[in-house]
Amino acid sequence: MKPFTAHTGVAIPLDRSDVDTDQIIPKQFLKRIERTGYGPFLFNDWRYDSVGAEQPDFIINRDRFRDGSILVTGANFGCGSSREHAVWALMDFGIRAVIAPSFADIFQSNAYRCGLLPVQLSAGVVQQLLERATSEAPLQVTVDLETQGVSAGKPVAAFDIDEFTRHCLLNGLDEIALSLEHETDITAYEATRPLWLPAVAAAQKR
Repeated sequence: MKPFTAHTGVAIPLDRSDVDTDQIIPKQFLKRIERTGYGPFLFNDWRYDSVGAEQPDFIINRDRFRDGSILVTGANFGCGSSREHAVWALMDFGIRAVIAPSFADIFQSNAYRCGLLPVQLSAGVVQQLLERATSEAPLQVTVDLETQGVSAGKPVAAFDIDEFTRHCLLNGLDEIALSLEHETDITAYEATRPLWLPAVAAAQKR
């Protein structure tokens, strides 16, 4: 997992609440087995018309926001199904952080585990950011996990995050990497494992 310490990028103002995971990445694109390749289909039903042409009014189709990497949006972002593909699609597009008044619990958990930072700020602060990201576009926003602050030319607000999650994001530790931090202990245990127990290694070909 790519570590997240601090990131500065153009803010994308998506002024919609209750954006569910099927809107983030529709179900017909879930057949891929990789974590990559979902970016072109992010917000597909809003982004393209029925024949696949770009909808010029949709926010990420506008030139000022095409390279944006910080999504500012409404409450309850990521509700709906638990598909981790929603996080993959955002990250594949280039989004590193999402700022909103609230997030669906499973989406938030998936984001933490993949290295996407969900930043929860008050509804009033998010509304101000949405307005600035629209009127001052392209607005450069910095999300700093080390100081737990958001700024946009000046300090905007601080955000809370539990210390264990912060540690994992700062150091790029997913569940596998956390397990491998104990590789010495695991190896020592396997070396003393009784021979009569079932072997973990694949059986040799006859």
